[in-house]
Amino acid sequence: MHVHILGIAGTFMGGIAAIARAAGHRVTGSDRNVYPPMSTQLEALGIEIVQGYEPAQLKPAPDVVVVGNVMTRGVPVIEALLSSGIPYTSGPEWLAENVLRGRWVIAVAGTHGKTSTTSMLTWMLERAGLEPGFLIGGVPPNFGVSARLGRAPYFVIEADEYDTAFFDKRAKFVHYRPRTALLNNLEFDHADIYPDVEAIERMFHQLVRTIPGDGLIVAHAADPHLNRALALGCWTPVEGFSRTPVAGARWTAAAAEGSDYSEFRVLEDGVARATVRWSMFGAHNAENALAAIACARHVGVPVEQAAAALESFQGIKRRMEIIGQVRNVTVYDDFAHHPSAIATTIDGLRRRVGKARIVAVLEPRSNTMKMGVHKDTLGASLAGADAIWLYEPPGLGWTIADSIRSLGARARIVNDIDKLVAELVAAVKPGDHVILMSNGGFGGLHGRLLEALRKTASAAGR
Repeated sequence: MHVHILGIAGTFMGGIAAIARAAGHRVTGSDRNVYPPMSTQLEALGIEIVQGYEPAQLKPAPDVVVVGNVMTRGVPVIEALLSSGIPYTSGPEWLAENVLRGRWVIAVAGTHGKTSTTSMLTWMLERAGLEPGFLIGGVPPNFGVSARLGRAPYFVIEADEYDTAFFDKRAKFVHYRPRTALLNNLEFDHADIYPDVEAIERMFHQLVRTIPGDGLIVAHAADPHLNRALALGCWTPVEGFSRTPVAGARWTAAAAEGSDYSEFRVLEDGVARATVRWSMFGAHNAENALAAIACARHVGVPVEQAAAALESFQGIKRRMEIIGQVRNVTVYDDFAHHPSAIATTIDGLRRRVGKARIVAVLEPRSNTMKMGVHKDTLGASLAGADAIWLYEPPGLGWTIADSIRSLGARARIVNDIDKLVAELVAAVKPGDHVILMSNGGFGGLHGRLLEALRKTASAAGR
């Protein structure tokens, strides 16, 4: 079968492409602004990509067109597709019909931490010899790819609440029908899709409605919005988790005072079951690990074995990933784009580096951030950093300066990437930790900053 994918370079749709190719289909696709890691993954698979969305790509006609949620009415190829009579479907629907049916699906949902937690869980199952299939919204170094078909019955999927396609405005995750579901957290996000947090709660409840009574829900016990979603009706056993003991938390963590959580004990009902020692850090990652361990146990992986797997877990690209160290300056790439994620990222690094200087550099790129939904909480989320740069792109629609007055002189706003690079190179000092935070390419800042740092180091003879 010839499967043609519109919007193929997105992480999710690129994963669909990899799985379709592994299932024996001929796969082609199209997109704009293709960049790593997905571009390199598709190239390695030998998948032909057309740049742009012109109708000519539908000739000769493929057997089915899989439409990514980036596509809208009015795009030439979409108008041609609707007139052509060629069968079309969404990515989640194609996956559900062609891959997930009959498999034990383990779905990881939540506003934050989906990619990291899905990667942890998949690695636990891999180390247990289960060879799971997976589709992850990033590239875990332990696997080197974002998706694979795997061996039945287990399939681990990052379950996104974003909408499915222009013709299906339900969340992607309602298509997956999991037997094990992880509800990591719930906050207001995707303001371009949902009018308020209550709408997201109701959509999460739609996911809850699809989980069988003999399945399992692992949910953050201290999250009020998740609790409200579950209160709408739940027919499946629930195991709660929380970093610290709270009502309903079966799984908790114990660590030394002031710990960065690079080592902690896993407690079940207050009883120590295992110890995690790993390269990750941050309280949020400890909670992600607790949830993943609970899910792994549900599919038969003992707690001690799941915890031991984390010792060799290599993290996830673009999640506090060290991308370079120059002039004794450590530069990180991080996907954080929501105030809660920004704050926890900075807190985790602070626990790791102590009093060393943290430089936070943020691009407000998500649709929700561009709409100004989080402008009142943005400043507070960055307060843990010692120096802050914010990139204000043209046409943002709101003024960043109004949101960061509380940060005073340690925060600067720039509207040009070249100027941002120059200011950072002039400002950073040996021993600094620089976090570049964006859910996009950030105008190539990552590579440009490292190159500029190397040039200044070379000129100084260091």
